[in-house]
Formats: sequence, C-alpha cells, structure tokens
Amino acid sequence: MLDDLDQRLNLLELKCRQPVEHLLAGEYRSVFRGRGIEFEDVRAYQPGDDVRTMDWKVTARTGEPHIKRYIEEREQFIYLLVDVSASMRHGSLGKKAQTVSEICALITMAAIKNQDRVGLILFSDEIEQIVPPAKGRSHAMRIMDELIHFQPKNKGTNFLEALGRFGHMARKHSIVFVVSDFLTEDYTRELQNLAFRHDLNAIHIADNPLQKAKVSGLVRMEDSESGQQHVIYTEAGAKGAAAHTQKLQQQMMESGVNLLNLEVGADCVEALAGFFHERQRQVIDETGG
Repeated sequence: MLDDLDQRLNLLELKCRQPVEHLLAGEYRSVFRGRGIEFEDVRAYQPGDDVRTMDWKVTARTGEPHIKRYIEEREQFIYLLVDVSASMRHGSLGKKAQTVSEICALITMAAIKNQDRVGLILFSDEIEQIVPPAKGRSHAMRIMDELIHFQPKNKGTNFLEALGRFGHMARKHSIVFVVSDFLTEDYTRELQNLAFRHDLNAIHIADNPLQKAKVSGLVRMEDSESGQQHVIYTEAGAKGAAAHTQKLQQQMMESGVNLLNLEVGADCVEALAGFFHERQRQVIDETGG
C-alpha cells in the first residue's frame, strides 16, 4: 500500500496534469519561446524557396542549387531554485510547503510537455539538493518527489550561495524561477547580474498569519529560522508584510526580474496563468506586435 507521502505525490501529478494539458502548456510555450534557430540539413532548391537560405558551397560542389534548412532551437533549460529554509517549511498548517510544491509542479510539467529540460536546486543557508536538468515524465516525478519528501538539514537562508551555484552551473541562457518568501537581504546585486544572462522570474510565497488572525493586540511569535521570540502588535505586523511586498516589487523591477506574488493557499493555476498572460503582454508591448 502506498504511504501518505506517495499518495500526495500521485495526487499532485493528477491535480496538475489537466490544467497543464488544457491551459498552461500553451501559455508557457507562448512566453518562453526558443531563442533562435539551428541548422538541420541541406536539400535541393525548389521554386518559391528563399534564395537567402542558399548554400553556395554545396551548390558549387554539386552543380545543383541547394538551400539550408533550419529548425527553431526549441529545447531550453529551466531551473527551479527553491528556498527550503525553516520559514518556508512552517506556517499556515503546512499550506506554505503545499503551495510551493504545487506551483513548482505546474511549471515542471508545463516545461516537460514542451520538451524542455528542468533542473532543481533546493537551498537553505547552503545547497541542500541538486537535481540536474533532464526531460521526461519520470524526471518530472523525481522533481515533485523531492519537493514533497525532502527534509532540509539547515534552517537559515543564503541567497548568495544558491544564486552563485546556479551561475556556475548554467553555461547557457536558462529560464529561472526563484521560489521563496524573500525574508532576507543582500541578494539584489547577484539577481541583477544573473538577469543580464538569464530569464529570471521570482515567485514570492506570501504568508501573513497576522492578517488572517482573528485576534488583535500583542502576540508572541517565534522566528522559525533563528528561534528568537518577538512580541508583535498584529496591526503593525500586517503593515510590515505589506511593506515587504511593496519593497520586493520595487527591487525586482529595478533588477529586471519578473515577479509573481503568490498568496499561500491561492489558486496556483490561476496565478500562473495570469503571470504568463502578463509576460506575454509585456512581449507584445515591447515588440509592438
């Protein structure tokens, strides 16, 4: 009999399969197109062919006109950089980790559907796990299995370590999704550097229990990463969360990073589809198409 975690893995695949098949795969492809074309072969010239594709060397050698054929460089590399620090594993009765698993599963399955290679980097204050990029359903299941089952060793967060390791791994242009609550500092410059070379996307997992709490006044809360306890006024805490989101939006815009704010427990399909639509609208605006 399957244990509870295996059941969660299979349920996650079932939950994500239909929206990927019917909506997200097409949206994903329209946003993340191949970066160019690559040579496929040479064939004999036919009336109506573009003379600009003529292969003059083969034409001269054979005495017959030939043209070069190209195909879209479709295959791409997708990386998920997922924060597994203590602040990402606790809170909201486990729904935070569940939201992370679902949004990453949707991205993974959409990428695999489009024959892209997907890699995974799990990080806390050190690199916890790396799954090299690959294709296929079994690989997608491995990534989802890691997202559900993996138990990190450390509690802290170190973006510089994660972003630096990715920078050394990715030798060609890649599409990157950084998934975190971004409750740390001093990573903006590294993000800016990577955004020059890669298509960088940040998924902010927003969880503010003080906004949902039915109590008001002073509450004692514990920092899940440091273990320190703080007394917080609920209204001030809610305003602080809103300020954090606003600051993050400004930082990502200045860094050239696309941002998706995702509330814990929200509809991940709707959120991701909206994100893809916004990305596509930006492309149309930039090209005038």
